[in-house]
Amino acid sequence: MNRSKIILLIAVSTVLVIIASSSLFQTQEINRIQNIKETPLILDGTKKDSHLLQINNVTRGNKLKHHLDNRVEVTHFHHNQQDTSHYLDHEVAVNFTTAPTKADLEQILQDIDGRVIKQDGLLLLFRSNSIETPEMLEYFQGKPKVDYAEPQYLLMQNSIRNANGLNLPNDQYYQEEYQWNLPAIGTEQGWTISRGNEDITVAVVDTGVDLDHPDLVNRLVAGYNVLGENQHPDDDNGHGTHVAGIIASETNNREGIAGVTWYNKIMPIKAMSAEGYGTTFDISKGIIWAVDHGADVINLSLGNYKESNVLKRAIRYAYEKDVVLIAAAGNDSSQQPSYPAAYPEVISVSAVSYDGSLAGFSNYGSYINISAPGEYIPSTYFNEQYASLSGTSMAAPHVAGLAGLMKATNSNLTNKDIMSIIQNSARDLGKRGKDIQFGNGLINVNQALKEAQVAEGGKTTRNKIRERLNIFR
Repeated sequence: MNRSKIILLIAVSTVLVIIASSSLFQTQEINRIQNIKETPLILDGTKKDSHLLQINNVTRGNKLKHHLDNRVEVTHFHHNQQDTSHYLDHEVAVNFTTAPTKADLEQILQDIDGRVIKQDGLLLLFRSNSIETPEMLEYFQGKPKVDYAEPQYLLMQNSIRNANGLNLPNDQYYQEEYQWNLPAIGTEQGWTISRGNEDITVAVVDTGVDLDHPDLVNRLVAGYNVLGENQHPDDDNGHGTHVAGIIASETNNREGIAGVTWYNKIMPIKAMSAEGYGTTFDISKGIIWAVDHGADVINLSLGNYKESNVLKRAIRYAYEKDVVLIAAAGNDSSQQPSYPAAYPEVISVSAVSYDGSLAGFSNYGSYINISAPGEYIPSTYFNEQYASLSGTSMAAPHVAGLAGLMKATNSNLTNKDIMSIIQNSARDLGKRGKDIQFGNGLINVNQALKEAQVAEGGKTTRNKIRERLNIFR
């Protein structure tokens, strides 16, 4: 593969700007930043599905399991390390010994805030508007005239797992092993715990997102164009689309790439121009808009070496609203703190090369919290293309995607919890312990999700169902 490289440096003298942290570099000069502007490597998007079919054999049944694992109204619990069962949340099947009277039934529906959605003789299926299945089971346990109550289980066709025990996505560039970055951070194992869900939204404050890209169109929620003051945050640069694809490209759809999260949503915020820069005012306005419109995580693949009160205000606003903030460290191979990455409310991300070393372009310093893959990262690109880019801009969205997966795994986690778990679960690189190159180390998706499941602050529904049904006995 011919790997062309790009560095994006925008010089602006009249306004304080945020520089998009995206760069590709010459293989022969891996440790030197080049002040040139080239075209990013565009991946060949002309290959047909027939090519993919020859190298992929993910069964329909396993795909269905993956889908159910992450449906908002579907919950699953593990019988052991590999076997799971699914049931519909907020629903309970109750078999009565004798038919409940009209008064009894009205009282039940009032108590569970629900209704009867199906009935077969003495077997009634209840659905609650607000109460989860474990609490409903507790309610019916020991009630007069109740024979038994159980979740509304889902049955599906049997199928065979892949040889390696992992059900991997069938996306073209994933199958062709361009996406070295996801296996390197334990994403494949992490997907057995969670692939995200559609209730969790990651905002990308950037150059916008290609609103018509086939690998993103189903992943988008309503966004905002700060520059045009309208609801059309289309990308005219490519950078924001690339960042968005790393986080949540449509996964397992036989084309393009796989995202870190399969189901989380992307909120596109256009706050930077076609040239790749934006003012602190516009960036800050974009952050605040994202917070006010429901973003759980905000990715900021941008930076500047000068502190800004305007930007600091927006960062603090988001942090106080329990939003997780992730920012790229910058691409100048410099120890100078970059903002917003250096703010304590933000997870600062340096870039790792495919050989596990600090990428030659990556900034570093005591403010670095974590590291992630940032070299030759394939992703979506504007004009419905795919491209391979490098930069700390590419490293940051790996962390944003992980934060989204963690929130999907345990909705009770605060932004502080997520920041702490990401750092504490990382795989140590470089000098032992925290260092100025990798921070706490390389993100570990699998370990972070394991810790998120059992984190203080709330039990997952899976754990509650285990306890209340005593499924291991």
